[in-house]
Amino acid sequence: MTAPSTSSRLAIPVQFVKGIGPKKAAILEKIGIRDVLDLFFYVPRRYLDRSVILTIAQLRATANRGGFESAGGPAERNVRQDVTIVGEVRSFKVLGVGRTARFVLVLADQTGSMQCVWFGGVAYWRKAFRLGEVLAASGQPTFYGGTMQFVHPEFDRLSSTGEIEEIDWTKTLHTGGLVPLYPSSQDLSRVGLDSRGFRRSLHAALDATLDLIPETLPEDLRERRGLISFHEAVRAVHFPDSMEGLQSGLKRLKYEELFHFQLKLALKRHAVREEKGISYDIRSALARRLVDSLPFALTRAQVRVINEISADMAAATPMNRLLQGDVGSGKTIVALLAMLIAVDNGFQATFMAPTEILAEQHFKTLSSFLCDLPVTIRLLVGAQRSRLRQDILEDTSRGTAQIVVGTHALFEKQVAFHRLGLVIIDEQHRFGVRQRALARQKGVNPDVLVMTATPIPRTLSLTLFGDLDVSLLDELPKDRRPVRTLLKQEEEKESVYQFIREKIREGRQAYFVYPLIEESEKIDLKAATIHYEQLQKRVFPDFRLGLIHGRLQGEEKDRVMRAFQRREIDILVATTVIEVGIDVPNASVMVIENAERFGLSQLHQLRGRVGRGSDQSTCILLARKWIARRAERVGGMAGGPLQPALDEQHLAERRLAAMLSTNDGFKIAEYDLELRGPGDFFGTRQSGIPEFRVADILTDGLLLDNAREDAFDVVQRDPHLSNPAHQILAEHLRTRFREDLALLRTG
Repeated sequence: MTAPSTSSRLAIPVQFVKGIGPKKAAILEKIGIRDVLDLFFYVPRRYLDRSVILTIAQLRATANRGGFESAGGPAERNVRQDVTIVGEVRSFKVLGVGRTARFVLVLADQTGSMQCVWFGGVAYWRKAFRLGEVLAASGQPTFYGGTMQFVHPEFDRLSSTGEIEEIDWTKTLHTGGLVPLYPSSQDLSRVGLDSRGFRRSLHAALDATLDLIPETLPEDLRERRGLISFHEAVRAVHFPDSMEGLQSGLKRLKYEELFHFQLKLALKRHAVREEKGISYDIRSALARRLVDSLPFALTRAQVRVINEISADMAAATPMNRLLQGDVGSGKTIVALLAMLIAVDNGFQATFMAPTEILAEQHFKTLSSFLCDLPVTIRLLVGAQRSRLRQDILEDTSRGTAQIVVGTHALFEKQVAFHRLGLVIIDEQHRFGVRQRALARQKGVNPDVLVMTATPIPRTLSLTLFGDLDVSLLDELPKDRRPVRTLLKQEEEKESVYQFIREKIREGRQAYFVYPLIEESEKIDLKAATIHYEQLQKRVFPDFRLGLIHGRLQGEEKDRVMRAFQRREIDILVATTVIEVGIDVPNASVMVIENAERFGLSQLHQLRGRVGRGSDQSTCILLARKWIARRAERVGGMAGGPLQPALDEQHLAERRLAAMLSTNDGFKIAEYDLELRGPGDFFGTRQSGIPEFRVADILTDGLLLDNAREDAFDVVQRDPHLSNPAHQILAEHLRTRFREDLALLRTG
């Protein structure tokens, strides 16, 4: 018989595991478990320590003294202490009727007896046991009417005859050691895949398939990092015989998950660098004219980043760079200088924004910079008249449109570029991987610069953008003053109104930001439309107010924003549609209502809409009294590690405290990542943000660094994974990540 191939051994369908079958497999597929390797990486959410084994008399004495502890106590927060006893089934019966019915079983050893009680399902339990069989039972002892009992204990059958020799606790699934508890759901429980069912299925899968699965990491790598084998790790994580073994197993599986992800990034970067790109002459007359015409001097950070981008553009390989810069750091001018280099070399450049309002904002900003330069710039968005759209498409295909600004409309099939050489993607985390791939395919190996105004923590950057070179704008223009942030209670609103009146009379403008568009009976939050009317009629009748939100048509949004920019509106009432990209230097005050309901990065982005001129700007956070008071006592972002599960109230307090403590977007980002976790960092789970099953980039930073170093070293030495020692890596990638490898060049 021919041995199964490596790929088939890595992808054994989970339905063939004993006790699972097609019905359970269909439920497991919903949570991402398709084969046994997925099953092995479905790690427990926590463990029960049932390694303390007592006689019934010892248990009674310990329980009477008030409790028990294992030697040294649980080693981790996610391990709960239970106790295990071994006894013979002496009797069982059903007490009560109907809903009050309970099944009572008496276990006895040589030192005494105790009860095990189950509520509900009495018909099942009545048939589940036999007199004389020996059980190991684990639980928390309680007393009822003076009788010691376990309520709903876990159990293993040790003997059906009442006679047992020395117990091998490594063979028990539910008692006598560290017992895993798995993430579950109603669907899983319905088909018998609660924790008990998972343990049975995993034990069967281990016995039947683990030896068929080859080692997935090279031996030299395991030795260098002190990692146990894959087989040892899987057994240690699902059925640990000690806390030390569990830790070694988790370390191995975490490292493997991070390593294979970083290996994909390393291969992606290598694939781009192997391709022939455009080698630009970076001595651009257009860029020099623009710099000379600017009414301000570039910051040292801007000059450094421009040099980094220019070096990439001069190289014969495609640029693949991420530009990070906090709000107001000057990313747009850097991007424009790169586009002018492309234009001076006879190529087109495109600037992609995630929304039409942002695309329009960028188009206006870029057009104002280009007003005295012989460069044609066009705007392509979805909501355009057909004749105008056709005109722009013809300009783009002929090459007379040298810079094209737009949204996802840029990578529609009918959009053809004459000679696209540079793709710039703004707020790129809002684009899906395939969308970015389509944009890049519009040219022949064009240079790609992706930008974000959302500061990204280092560990998240290494997972999201690990294949990119990174440039950092970490300096604000010299005339920018830090925004002053104030936290006010709702009861102090009148003083806030008076402050705004004073600023408007001085010639300034203000924003009022609300979390909703219209009132909701279910959610007690401020609504932009209702409060716009109240502010206009009752609070600021002498001033001019405007309203902008996401449901307005593009032309109406544009009309309101133009009026605000021309100072025809004194106060702009808005939702978070103004979070990114709106630039009105004269607006120096922002009031954020229900600030406790906004995310931390969102609050920081909103605050960045003011402070864009040389005058002192103020961001006022209005929150409920009890939250505001507690937030002021939290004391910023200090105070040690976060609790494992903070409720929304405490999260709100910490967010507001962080806003008061710093204007540094990168500090804000690191803290926000701690509060929310990587999947929700950008406010919603985005494609491209990996969801690791075992690793946690918040706590496994050192493992991430090691895995990245090793993965990039492997690709540098063996970029095609042709070395015999790396064949298993190549096979693993082909089997597990085929779809990802098809998108190697999606920056």
